[in-house]
Amino acid sequence: MADAALFEFLHTEMVAELWTHPSDPGPGGQKMSLSVLEGMGFRVGQALGERLPQETLAFREELDILKFLCKDLWVAVFQKQMDSLRTNHQGTYVLQDDSFPLLIRMASGLQYLEEAPKFLAFTCGLLRGTLCILGIKSLVTASVASLPTCKFQVVIQKT
Repeated sequence: MADAALFEFLHTEMVAELWTHPSDPGPGGQKMSLSVLEGMGFRVGQALGERLPQETLAFREELDILKFLCKDLWVAVFQKQMDSLRTNHQGTYVLQDDSFPLLIRMASGLQYLEEAPKFLAFTCGLLRGTLCILGIKSLVTASVASLPTCKFQVVIQKT
């Protein structure tokens, strides 16, 4: 429980710091801040992936890897499993969390909906970094239609 609170506080402070002191105060600065958060998440995802047991690294199918992210990785980071995983069987996966922990505190009003993307960039990087260590090059984006539900779209990039 304390780990979750500390992680949430650290994440909130990272977002606040990047938005309080952007390198460029215009829209380009906000994109740069999102990129920095996503990059931080990517490196953390890589570090988590490097600590996985060897049997975890032996997945054969993409779907098995995504199931691992939805169950094991999500529990390790957010103390809960992802609520759903969907795929079109053509390299696109949608992971949905109906009560995403980093959005719960802001779920009290629609006015916060436009603020949500900056709280998802780190997690997009986290997913992409872990997938990278597991041998999958991907593009991860996030969307929010209603708080605190969010969807992460993972598009596998064929090499």
